[in-house]
Amino acid sequence: MMVAWNVFKFCTALRALGSIMILFVIGIIGFTYYALVLVNYGPSLLHGGFDSFLALLVLALFHFLLVMLMWSYFSVVVTDPGGVPPGWRPELDIEKSDGNEAVVAEASPLSAGDSSSHIVRHCRKCNQYKPPRSHHCSVCGRCILKMDHHCVWVVNCVGARNYKSFLLFLFYTFLETTVVAVSLFPAFLVFFTDGDDEITVSLGSLASTFIAFILNIAFALSVLGFLIMHIMLVARNTTTIEAYEKYITPNSPYDLGRKANFEQVFGRNKLYWFVPLYTEEDMKRLPVLGGLDFTSRLEESEPLQSL
Repeated sequence: MMVAWNVFKFCTALRALGSIMILFVIGIIGFTYYALVLVNYGPSLLHGGFDSFLALLVLALFHFLLVMLMWSYFSVVVTDPGGVPPGWRPELDIEKSDGNEAVVAEASPLSAGDSSSHIVRHCRKCNQYKPPRSHHCSVCGRCILKMDHHCVWVVNCVGARNYKSFLLFLFYTFLETTVVAVSLFPAFLVFFTDGDDEITVSLGSLASTFIAFILNIAFALSVLGFLIMHIMLVARNTTTIEAYEKYITPNSPYDLGRKANFEQVFGRNKLYWFVPLYTEEDMKRLPVLGGLDFTSRLEESEPLQSL
């Protein structure tokens, strides 16, 4: 007899862990900053010649990526991923039975009841209708529009309105950790030097460089795999949750082609593709960015509104 394990009973622990994870992220960034800037490349600015020029390039690139990383990260943390508006219900034919219970007919169903279908769904926990592609998050305690997953690293759900910021956070984290790992690699090799005469820094500085290199190379490799996975999801216009529903819907009904799929996450204005913002024009032209209105391959979805 198999007993199902309910991971959501740890939701309270996940909320507490999330706050700790933000401090953990800031701690890793601070430690990396110390190892790269204060221990290694900061002092090299005073050496003159090529060493100073190289240090200036490394520090300029490091600080630029750090600003973009932190901007994207806190955008994911503070941005509401998108909740179901109060009183929202789909604009479909709804018949009321004698018992005052909603009897809702299917409207061009695309599947047998998964989040990608046009079947009207109802959340028992929130006691309200669920828009297409939305899911209930037991950690946040509400339904999230176009929910991808709940991320303890950002103490937030990743949904329709902060998914772009999350992807940019992954992108800049990969670039930043790669730059740090490559920049610290020569100093990392000194750790394995046999001759003491070749070691010109303190053991504490050498240890911090060693640890920072290991941390950043590990994060670069792990984030790369996660980034590749999400690039594939964006290319198919699907989410992590919907990817696990593939046994129901083998192909995403919202896959409109790579260009259209990309624009539904990053917008159409190329100048804003690499910043965690949207233009007002994109928000008006692409209502899908709000997480309520979606277009399928088969037909345009019914207009959805808050009543």
